[in-house]
Amino acid sequence: MNEAFLGLGGNLGDRAATLATAIDDLRAAAGVRVTRVSPLYETPPWGPVPQGPYLNACVAIETTLSARALLDLCLAIEKRHGRQRLVRWGPRTLDIDLLLYGAATIDEPGLIVPHPRMAERAFVLVPLAEIAPDLTIGGTAIATLLDRLPATERQDVRRWAGDTAG
Repeated sequence: MNEAFLGLGGNLGDRAATLATAIDDLRAAAGVRVTRVSPLYETPPWGPVPQGPYLNACVAIETTLSARALLDLCLAIEKRHGRQRLVRWGPRTLDIDLLLYGAATIDEPGLIVPHPRMAERAFVLVPLAEIAPDLTIGGTAIATLLDRLPATERQDVRRWAGDTAG
């Protein structure tokens, strides 16, 4: 079994219901066991396209799937939830990123692990720290990575008052 961490987010439709259903889809997938789910966080949109706020969460799993097969599963779940890739960093119903896959470093077409921008994004690090506070990324503690981000960026990641993701 490999431990992997996924980042989930979306800003179209019923965001909380979509995230909860996506986590249920992960739970139902062969070769995947969801072990921890962060609370939901509401965050400002990322990127140049005007759009509404996101809900984000992180999920820890144990899996017998290869990293590529796990990515394919995530892409299939996104598609089932109406994900369309029309504009980079544009609005979306669901985005599932493979953040970490054990201690593996992978650089293949379409698959880079650890996720290349995760250490720059409070909307990933804050929920990830909730479920894995002792995690290190590239040899750096997650708390240290969070401290390196601008305070305003960390403050923009607010625990959502609605229902939890799962």
